[in-house]
Amino acid sequence: MFCASARPPLNYEGGVVANEVTVLVPQLLRPLVGGSGELRLDVGDGASVGELLDVISAQFPVFGRRLRDETGTLRRHVNIYLDGDEVRRLDGLQTHVAAGRELMVIQSVAGG
Repeated sequence: MFCASARPPLNYEGGVVANEVTVLVPQLLRPLVGGSGELRLDVGDGASVGELLDVISAQFPVFGRRLRDETGTLRRHVNIYLDGDEVRRLDGLQTHVAAGRELMVIQSVAGG
């Protein structure tokens, strides 16, 4: 079962915990996830990006709505990178994420 945590797990010793994925949250969205810059998710044998977003969205619904529209598609102004590779260029939300990997969320900001 997936679990999103904004705190290090009990067996955390300053490195990657087995079966865990780290999600980096941009500064502007941190208030929506309790102020944390990173979330840690226990993924077992792995999960898709979409499944990970489902878990995060269940715990932080406003954050989830900022990332995906009502159909579940990533919003145009949101990019998610898996270890530096943009997931739209991989398999999109179906991209497999194994333990030990890192997802980075980037939200475009416009103004004038």
